[in-house]
Amino acid sequence: MSKKVLIAAPVHHVLTDWLNANGYECIVNEKITQAEAHSIVTDCVGIITSTRLLIDKELIDVAPDLKWIGRMGSGMEVIDVPYATAKGIDCYSSPEGNRNAVAEHLLGMLLSLNKRIIKSNNEVKQGDWIRDANRGTELEGKTIGIIGFGNTGRALARKLSVFDMQILAFDKYVSADYPEYVEKCNDLNEIYEKADIVSFHVPLLEDTVNYCNADFINKMRKPFIVINTSRGEIMNISDIQKGLENKKICAACIDVWPQEPLEKMDANTKDILLKIAQKNNVIVTPHIAGYSHEALYKMSKVLLDKIVIKR
Repeated sequence: MSKKVLIAAPVHHVLTDWLNANGYECIVNEKITQAEAHSIVTDCVGIITSTRLLIDKELIDVAPDLKWIGRMGSGMEVIDVPYATAKGIDCYSSPEGNRNAVAEHLLGMLLSLNKRIIKSNNEVKQGDWIRDANRGTELEGKTIGIIGFGNTGRALARKLSVFDMQILAFDKYVSADYPEYVEKCNDLNEIYEKADIVSFHVPLLEDTVNYCNADFINKMRKPFIVINTSRGEIMNISDIQKGLENKKICAACIDVWPQEPLEKMDANTKDILLKIAQKNNVIVTPHIAGYSHEALYKMSKVLLDKIVIKR
């Protein structure tokens, strides 16, 4: 009897080809619901997911044969890792696979914002040729604070190192191995004092929910650009909106939002998003930073390598 694996996320065929060739039966359902998963996983040995499924105690308990769970991308908050681990289930993520995609996307948003590329391009499409009002701002000489110095934070710092910026990094869990072009911060005070730009690269944990809130914003000495490509819940979106309105936040690049996608948002959350997205000093993208064509292959290959090593 074949070993069943639920594939509940877009994956590259490098992963499914190997599974199929090695005696696994892949049940591919990228749009599966939580209820459907409960009936499908009963005889599965593996699950590949992204953010669609909550791999909680209830789902794990109806899958007695489950041996491993693979997460496309980073962010293990969708998996009850302690409970799974206690039951002998291996849990894998693949942040190595999309860290470059996130860093490139973030850099693209930041440059587009600072150089007013999207705004001026839209004006030209409408027949307006406006130069003075679209004068850009350079990254050279600016200070960025990177909060969270894991895979994506490091990838971003490496790319920014050629822009002659001051790069500050704070991570409460990472104490060593900072490259020479990054200044390690032991707390947030130096970022509050110096940063022109703050970029968040933290997992969604109890102490990171609403991390960027009114208190954080008010502690920043200068108006700053806020960037979030990690998890939408780390921002208090009402406080972000107020910060933009009172100019404590001078601009924003946002790829993630609470209650994604649009159709799952409550009325207030959706209203704030649509209002913020209309601003010329804001770029919002629909959670695509780590979703490049190349990242799909890389994440699938990273998961495959980790699964194969343990089998």
